[in-house]
Amino acid sequence: MKAIILAGGLGTRLAEETSLRPKPMVEIGGRPILWHIMKMYAHHGVNDFIICLGYRGYLIKEYFANYSLHNSDITIDLRNRSMQIHRDSSEDWRISLIDTGPETMTGGRLRQALPYLGKDETFCLTYGDGVSDVDIAASIDFHHTHGKLATVTAIRPSSRFGQLKLDGDVVNAFAEKPADEGGWINGGFFVLNKSIATYLSEKDSCVWEQEPLERLAQDRQLKSYFHDGFWQPMDTLRDRQLLEGLWAADKAPWKQWD
Repeated sequence: MKAIILAGGLGTRLAEETSLRPKPMVEIGGRPILWHIMKMYAHHGVNDFIICLGYRGYLIKEYFANYSLHNSDITIDLRNRSMQIHRDSSEDWRISLIDTGPETMTGGRLRQALPYLGKDETFCLTYGDGVSDVDIAASIDFHHTHGKLATVTAIRPSSRFGQLKLDGDVVNAFAEKPADEGGWINGGFFVLNKSIATYLSEKDSCVWEQEPLERLAQDRQLKSYFHDGFWQPMDTLRDRQLLEGLWAADKAPWKQWD
């Protein structure tokens, strides 16, 4: 099983962090959020990644090209121009880094990544800027049971504000950031069959969340895997601070690995 990660957007709403680096490289607890997402998938047995690059994608290439160097003890022999790695703590990951263009939209990036799936018929898809404690393995199992082309994880986001529970003008209780009662939304964690390629246009301007998903729904080829747990995108500086605070307090729900 492979996971495609869309990591090419500009991240304009997080300009404080993304003026010099792509949003997936913004750090939580000293690690890029992209690393956290990949650790989530690896915890559920998905270790083969296809990362779609765009804005400043070379920084993501450099990060993984030097991953062992930054995560191990080393001895450098300048005289012999050699380097010995000690205590290699690299992940057991295989990563394809694909330049999909700085202006390409999500559907265009997905289309360009499909040839790298090889013979795999089923794969995961997500974005490089959100974390969750979703049971990815369970969503994959669910996808295999229903026989449709696509599965989307449906979530109910928390409200930005606490809610007052009122009896007239008397406050009976205060609910701290309850789940939004507005309904279920696209949580950004997909399991897909390779046949969804027929729903993607040949244009880089194709937006996965618009016509392709709408047509899949119209054709009754899209099922929802419901997730009631933690889910948090990193769209703004406030979102990043929230995630950083959870990680610093050792209360990060998405950290399910040892």
